[in-house]
Amino acid sequence: MSAHSATAGAVAEDLGTDPAVGLDDELAAARLAEHGPNRWILPRRVTFRQVLADEITEPMMLLLVAVAVLYGIWGRLEDTVAIVAIIVVVVLVEVFAEFRAKSVIAALGTLTAPTTPVLRGGRTRSVPTEDLVPGDVLPLAAGTRVAADVRLTETWGLRIDESALTGESVAAAKDARRVLDETAALGDRANLAFAGTTVVAGRARGVVVATGTATELGAITGLVVAGRPPRTPLQQAMRDLSKALATLAIAFSVLVPLIGVLSGQPWREMVLTGLTLAFATVPEELPIIISLVLGLGAYRLSRRRGLVRRLRAAESLGAVTVIATDKTGTLTENRMAVDHAEAVRGSADELLAAGAACTEATPEPDGGWAGDPTDVAFLVAARDRGLAPPPEPVHRFAFDPVRDSMTVVLPDRRVVTTGAPESVLGRCRDADPAVLARAEQLAARGLRVIAVAGRTAAEIPTRVEDAERDLELIGLVALSDPPRPGAADAVAAAHRAGIRVLMVTGDHPACARAIAGQVGIDGDELLTGPELDLLDDDGLAAAVTRVTLFARVTPAHKLRLVTALQDGGEVVAVTGDGVNDAPALARADVGVAMGSSGTDVARDAADLVLADDDVSTLTRALREGRTLHDNLRKGVKYYLACKAGLVATAAAGVAAGLPIPFAPIQIVVLEMYMDVAGTATFAAERSERDAMDRRPRGRTDRFLDRPLVTDLLAGGASLFAAVGGLYLVSSFTGTDAATAQTLAFVGWMSGYLALAWVMRTERTPLLRAGLLSNRFLPLWTLVTAASLVVVTTVDPLREALRLVPLTGGQWLAAVLVPVVAVSWIEVRKMVRARRPADRAGPPGSQRSGHPRRDR
Repeated sequence: MSAHSATAGAVAEDLGTDPAVGLDDELAAARLAEHGPNRWILPRRVTFRQVLADEITEPMMLLLVAVAVLYGIWGRLEDTVAIVAIIVVVVLVEVFAEFRAKSVIAALGTLTAPTTPVLRGGRTRSVPTEDLVPGDVLPLAAGTRVAADVRLTETWGLRIDESALTGESVAAAKDARRVLDETAALGDRANLAFAGTTVVAGRARGVVVATGTATELGAITGLVVAGRPPRTPLQQAMRDLSKALATLAIAFSVLVPLIGVLSGQPWREMVLTGLTLAFATVPEELPIIISLVLGLGAYRLSRRRGLVRRLRAAESLGAVTVIATDKTGTLTENRMAVDHAEAVRGSADELLAAGAACTEATPEPDGGWAGDPTDVAFLVAARDRGLAPPPEPVHRFAFDPVRDSMTVVLPDRRVVTTGAPESVLGRCRDADPAVLARAEQLAARGLRVIAVAGRTAAEIPTRVEDAERDLELIGLVALSDPPRPGAADAVAAAHRAGIRVLMVTGDHPACARAIAGQVGIDGDELLTGPELDLLDDDGLAAAVTRVTLFARVTPAHKLRLVTALQDGGEVVAVTGDGVNDAPALARADVGVAMGSSGTDVARDAADLVLADDDVSTLTRALREGRTLHDNLRKGVKYYLACKAGLVATAAAGVAAGLPIPFAPIQIVVLEMYMDVAGTATFAAERSERDAMDRRPRGRTDRFLDRPLVTDLLAGGASLFAAVGGLYLVSSFTGTDAATAQTLAFVGWMSGYLALAWVMRTERTPLLRAGLLSNRFLPLWTLVTAASLVVVTTVDPLREALRLVPLTGGQWLAAVLVPVVAVSWIEVRKMVRARRPADRAGPPGSQRSGHPRRDR
């Protein structure tokens, strides 16, 4: 018999579960082994073999193979063996770098894999959605994404959006008590909740009857492989840049050998040189550098409780100029407690009893409650006063942010409504205006004020409009929710970084202003939702440039605010936790959802999930975002500077009528070392000390801006001056060609390392940053030094690389000249660090075309 045509009790019994307790862990594990994971999408796997296959078919790898073949035809057998060995090493280095980047990015999916609350052994816990099994008991609430097919056992005003499955745009009402005909259509099965659908109102509990491909959704979609994540804008830009620079690099790779042939160089040697020069100068590593830095940065952020769901968020975090944050649970602890109750009719006990009846919290086995903190606060206060547990409502009209209230109908026809004082009082008859003034006084102290009203209906109302009319005010309840300990510091850190912090809350204006004052947000000017409705688009655009506090707003208001800010050139991060926050989260440049209190729908719409719901985590994420962008700039700048220096050195030698400074086999070796340093050094770099003391970059700022291009050309010129100078001076002073090439080779190995050291920071001098703060670079420096000693002293290796022994003076020159040549960059950094324009300036200063905001 199908689940929808049997009673809830019969289904639970058939599955061997108790709807009040759930399965135990041992039985759940056994069923998981039997039924398999609850998935209908297979995560995309990244394998070393797959990356290797992609790499060896790249055009640049084929160029190296051509070089090896031509060496075998035109050269000596030992040269062919050497070049093949180096090709293998180069391929493995690049494959490892790309595999690491792709693996880290793929791992982000496991960090943000969805979880769901489930009743196991009498306790509600959060488990990975993939671990659900038939017989598990699931609680459902508004905003929940249903994780499996569920036979409902209890429902309270439950409505589910099933459009993803049935195409029906109207949310379906559900009733666990119904037993349907076996032939009932999918859209008519009112006692089932289906995987992939969304709870839009009410709450329920049910037993899982199908998981994975056995669900209705799984039967339609089958087991599909997850699509490849789309490239971020920066990844795509770097890929396009690589293609553009490849054309330039290949042009030089043709021009340099051509000049060599015209000046009398052996044409075969020049052809080999051209091919290897193309391999060494085409910037095919740029996309890997971007992916690696973004992936590792996102992974580091996850260790700080900020889970990146979409890689573009890691890229955008460094550019955020405005944070639009909620109050409750983000700036405050979301730990509500009743401060005091003021009854208008009856006693305080009657007031709290009524408030406790109008909740959606569910009891926990340990005697507590799970649910909205305000609901829990009412229940705890009623219990502490020794009041009887409230009866189960016959109707529950869930909280609606538009009505700003919630209503229940009790079995004795009593109607109880709770919500914002102005909203509830508007539905009361004979409401005393003094009550609203009293609510204002309480809210001004930073308390959250809830009005409780009720009446006894002649008959049980079935519509919310019928229930919420002709109410009588019972009283006001004031609840406290203190600011988080780190909220004020987080807001101050954002202000130092030139980022505006807006509080956008549905709470009372006075309460919002009180909390804003405690955490350091300017609350002198405040706009409410109704006041926003009176502003046209131009008026709103002007308002968002000066107002930092918005109260009594709905999710629709939040979406409109985000749009206005973005139209004004701001890069906006928005926090949210509810179903109705999803549009604003999706619209924001960085949507930030709450990990513990947020709904599934909010987390699905967000780019970043704060596992601890703490705004301090968001400011740490902003620092990490800036570090990511800084490291990307450093990595690209260093990588292109090395390429530019190599091309310039090779061209200068040939233009001077000399043999090319590097033999083809040497160019391959230089490329290998350069790639390792470029992909690993800057991914491991820590943030600079002034990362959160600078203005955010503008929305329209180009990645390859003038400072970056200037720096990379300066670095390339320094490398060329050192290595090209060593080669040209030694050649024109009578040194033989082999020794001059060896000097250039050793000089390049010294110079590329020295350039990595000075380019690993942009504004912070090396000694202040810490020589060992980057754990990779010191180790790689030792590896490079040891490699130089080995290849210049071991005869077979020295001969294979076309090197010759150097004197002590030549060694000293080859090492010191490049180091001295790039050391001026350190002096330049110290001057740059003192420039006030690099720091977040006072209000009203200009940057990137939009005014500096209030700090």
